[in-house]
Amino acid sequence: MVMGKADHMLEKRDFYIDGCWTAPAEGRDFEVINPANEEPCAVISLGGRADTDAAVAAARAAFGSWSATSKAERLDLLKALKAEYKKRSADMAEAISTEMGAPIDMASTAQVGAGGWHISNFIKTYEAMEDEFAMGPDNGDERILMEPIGVCGLITPWNWPMNQVTLKVVPALAVGCTVVLKPSEVAPLSSIVFSEIVDAAGFPAGVYNMVNGDGAGVGSQLSSHPDVDMISFTGSTRAGRAITQAAAETIKRVTLELGGKGANIVFADADDKAVKRGAIHCFTNSGQSCNAPTRMLVERSAYDTAVAAAAAAAEAMQVGDPAQSGRHIGPVVSAAQFDKIQGLIETGIKEGARLVAGGPGRPEGMNRGYYVRPTVFADVDNDMTIGREEIFGPVLSIMPFDSEDDAVRIANDTVYGLTNYVQTQDGAKANRVARRLRSGMVRINGKDSATASPFGGYKQSGNGREGGKWGLEDFLEVKHVAGWTA
Repeated sequence: MVMGKADHMLEKRDFYIDGCWTAPAEGRDFEVINPANEEPCAVISLGGRADTDAAVAAARAAFGSWSATSKAERLDLLKALKAEYKKRSADMAEAISTEMGAPIDMASTAQVGAGGWHISNFIKTYEAMEDEFAMGPDNGDERILMEPIGVCGLITPWNWPMNQVTLKVVPALAVGCTVVLKPSEVAPLSSIVFSEIVDAAGFPAGVYNMVNGDGAGVGSQLSSHPDVDMISFTGSTRAGRAITQAAAETIKRVTLELGGKGANIVFADADDKAVKRGAIHCFTNSGQSCNAPTRMLVERSAYDTAVAAAAAAAEAMQVGDPAQSGRHIGPVVSAAQFDKIQGLIETGIKEGARLVAGGPGRPEGMNRGYYVRPTVFADVDNDMTIGREEIFGPVLSIMPFDSEDDAVRIANDTVYGLTNYVQTQDGAKANRVARRLRSGMVRINGKDSATASPFGGYKQSGNGREGGKWGLEDFLEVKHVAGWTA
């Protein structure tokens, strides 16, 4: 798939239903905007009820045969998917860079790479996973069967498109579920490429389906659909709440990966690069990551030095055209996102936070595109709007703490609980604090997950876990059989 030039807009109105590219029954045209220049780069269709119903019916019809295939057959198809994904990596990178503004080098490595990494990890994890086993030596006639839950509606966001699509589609297909994917309408082009990849890999008709649409349309139709057994959603906490309510009528399983307001606790004995590392992590992907360390909590004796180091990191961070090679950050995804971030920066100033880098408006020399200045506020507290709300932009809030207990209290004083970070060279203190932080993930001294680890959060950051065996188990029912004949 080659992206459209300014004089030739890409037209991708069809959906992928029952093994075929299908014209929408009730489609409405929707322009995809390139955030680097604010120009339309493609047109898709937003589906209606008939399109959702057709995709769900195809998935329902395919479930019986797909769920009965052998583990070996499904793994072979996932290996074919992995090979096709690798073949299309350049197309995928171009799609992601164009639709959501990731710089092309970052799109080619981190964005596309995340999808390939998850496909590989799920293959490896599922090969080693038992889906049928005895209860134990004292329960010889009892058996546990792990069985696919059924038809899964998968609703994915625009900020890490292939990371999230592969974290949902791959484990669902691996264990024998059938799926209907609704990618973000803001950044749908990568999921169109992914659907072409699935088609090329040779999955049976109806096993994988993709319908474009918005949250109010296809999203809510999937969430409330009586023939959908499970919804897996990644996005805002507000949308997660609405999806949960829509799904309640049919008592379907709902797994949610929602917002975050990660605290990065920097003790006075942190390594010399801890502050710079944390600031750069906050600004990466233009701040559009739910697990970003957006609140930097610094021990008071090191506070002034840390504020200066974070400000320097922000000033050194380049902002530029995502089509250009380099280590810069690109624009944020949309006008709505840009306006929200600008409003929160203004609110931070009004509420008395000390602006030490960046601020309102576009970076110098830029008057077009949704570019945001990497911004650092000091003297923030958890009563300020910017200390509580997920900004989802390159904005870092720094606040002091006086003791270990104080740091833990401030870090946990949030409705979110996705990822927290600890910086100290005292291993016992790091472990102690990690245990006390109310979040699904804790990262110490710049370490990130190196294997198929569980991704997910506490509180209003969601429920369920993606990745590894936990991500596979989310798509399985547990059946207990007594009286089993060995």
